[in-house]
Amino acid sequence: MAKAALQLLLLLCVAAVAWAMDDGGGGGAGMTKIKVYWHDVVAGPNPTAIRVAQAASTNASSTYFGAVVAIDDPLTSSPAAAAAGEVVGRAQGTYTFADQRVIGLLMDMNFVFTAGDHNGSSLAIMGRNEVMSPVREMSVVGGSGKFRMARGYAEARTVDSGFKSGETIVEYTLFVKA
Repeated sequence: MAKAALQLLLLLCVAAVAWAMDDGGGGGAGMTKIKVYWHDVVAGPNPTAIRVAQAASTNASSTYFGAVVAIDDPLTSSPAAAAAGEVVGRAQGTYTFADQRVIGLLMDMNFVFTAGDHNGSSLAIMGRNEVMSPVREMSVVGGSGKFRMARGYAEARTVDSGFKSGETIVEYTLFVKA
């Protein structure tokens, strides 16, 4: 009797692990992988990111703590400048400088697809973005159209910091299950 109960428990544990591995992860059936390039322009005649709020102490902070930035950034299929690359959508939302020790952002944005295979659909992305880290991971918390009820994650890698040009380019690789 005890042996049968132990075997049943072991079987349930194996099944639970198999289910969890199939449902999560970076691949598998039903998982869509999308790569886009996010162009955040803070300088020049046509900025796509504008500071809309800040705390009284933000300018004295080494991490810009308390600043809130509204964005309407182009998403392209290549890292080339947005004017030269194929624009496949827009990243619309906000990012907040939310860390007092390092430059850490709270990202809250929708990737709205306007061309290509995902035209008419969107993905909602939210999470921490410690910009000086080589790879950052954020959550895909929903979507619309083709991505209704989506879940997954986004990996962000900086291509160009924008220190000289005023245009930061970040490669976003999205792993989505809808």
